[in-house]
Amino acid sequence: MKLLLRFCFFSLLLFSTSLQAQKIAVLHYNGGGDWYSNPTALPNLVAFCNTYLKTTIQTKIAEVIPESSDLFDYPYIHATGHGNILFNDTEVENLRTYLLSGGFLHIDDNYGMEKYAKREIKKLFPNKDLISIGTDHPIFKGKYTFSKGLPKIHEHDGKQPQAMGIFNEGRLILLFTYECDLGDGWESPEVHNDPQEVREKALQMGANIINYAFLN
Repeated sequence: MKLLLRFCFFSLLLFSTSLQAQKIAVLHYNGGGDWYSNPTALPNLVAFCNTYLKTTIQTKIAEVIPESSDLFDYPYIHATGHGNILFNDTEVENLRTYLLSGGFLHIDDNYGMEKYAKREIKKLFPNKDLISIGTDHPIFKGKYTFSKGLPKIHEHDGKQPQAMGIFNEGRLILLFTYECDLGDGWESPEVHNDPQEVREKALQMGANIINYAFLN
């Protein structure tokens, strides 16, 4: 019953956001990791989406904590950082309900987050596996086509970029991007001095993710 009520509430919120400006948020998690990394990333991604996808996302990026009912205001929530991320039992329950009710969480490893993120994802969904997402998935074939999967934005350990996810009834509800650093590519040009073509690929990939989260 609790899950059904949350689902109905979330559905109403999604309907209301279709009539006004949409909103996304960054996850303010515990554990000591720098959840506030890449401060220009999401504003730039929103500007890109509003221009090229014709979305109406609010340019002010909200901060939301995992245990808050405010989670249900946002069809897309972004988490990033370089270190530890930790969810307590209350946060796990709330995040799981949010995701199973139609929400979308994108965890983008900013380098050094992988082992902590995977540990917490397992707490969220102990009976589901974090699986590799094939290049035939809609996030790679939205407005922009990425036939080889995630673009490589920043080099860290010489590994291929990976997109992994948790699915529920065929829908991707949690995306974990690793060895890619999309958020760095979304940042303003002067932050990392990335070439324009690299930033463009990052923003296009981000737009595909936003599009999927909003429409699925």
